[in-house]
Amino acid sequence: MTSQRRHDDHHNHGHADDHEHGHEHANGLRQQSRGGKRDLLIALSITLLMMIVEAIGGLLSNSLALISDAGHMLTDNLALLLSFFAMKFATLPATEKRTFGFYRLEILAALINGIILVVISLYIIYQSYLRMIHPQRVEGMLMLIVAVIGLVANISGAVVLMKHSHSNLNIRGAYLHIVGDAFSSIGVVVGGIIILYTGWYLIDPILSILISFVIIYGAWALVKESVSILLESVPSHIDIETVATAISQIRGVREAYHIHVWTITSGVHAMSAHVLIDDQLVSRSRDLINDIKSLLAEKFKILHSTIQLECERCDMNPICSLPNNVQMKR
Repeated sequence: MTSQRRHDDHHNHGHADDHEHGHEHANGLRQQSRGGKRDLLIALSITLLMMIVEAIGGLLSNSLALISDAGHMLTDNLALLLSFFAMKFATLPATEKRTFGFYRLEILAALINGIILVVISLYIIYQSYLRMIHPQRVEGMLMLIVAVIGLVANISGAVVLMKHSHSNLNIRGAYLHIVGDAFSSIGVVVGGIIILYTGWYLIDPILSILISFVIIYGAWALVKESVSILLESVPSHIDIETVATAISQIRGVREAYHIHVWTITSGVHAMSAHVLIDDQLVSRSRDLINDIKSLLAEKFKILHSTIQLECERCDMNPICSLPNNVQMKR
């Protein structure tokens, strides 16, 4: 009787730990989302003001670099708005049709941001090429003044979003937009100084091309990661064989196989697996599942997992025996 009570206490304690951990994780995501949305609005206000300033300054100074940077800031504003609304929808509760909720909207927004960055950069390169063939006079002093103001504004916006850029892929897209603008502003500042003192107008399109390549480089990494998540690829920090080996070393587990790990949204990973166990009472299986889930959360940062316990291997199911599944025997 005492042994059964201890087992029930441990069983209930496991349920309480799971509930408490899930509750804390959900609260953390909500707090992170609120802070991210507030900072996105701050960055949006900064870039919107500077877009207007650079557009006017570019027209008055006849600087392609300033006009291009203003156009880039227009995409920044669209990207920041898209990111804000994506985060807004991502906090909506799950439904019967969308059981994971709307988390993937953040990834879609990040993908669109990356594509927009590439397209705008290619357009800037094209316009710069035309300017190289037919150089035009540029007002260096006005170009320099506006570029310095733009640089300060971009640095301010980047600082606001920096703390969220490592934990949220969607905000990272907005952050890269602003960092790209900061590089643009630096280039325009250099170009303004050169034009002011040498009158070499060709520096304007040359710097625009160099800046565009920097932007494309950063955008490609964003697009690549977004596509990887949408294709439900294994997260870069996780090795399937290592996960299988770690699970198989838990007492009572003989083998872990048919393991699938994917990312739902930034920092939220999920897993499903078949686990071959020793023949035992059904009442003890909950403790074994708790051990597996604790291992996955602590060692691999996998907080959502579905574990199918088996006493015999599932090799007859055609889905189970897909060639790309990794099987790891103890």
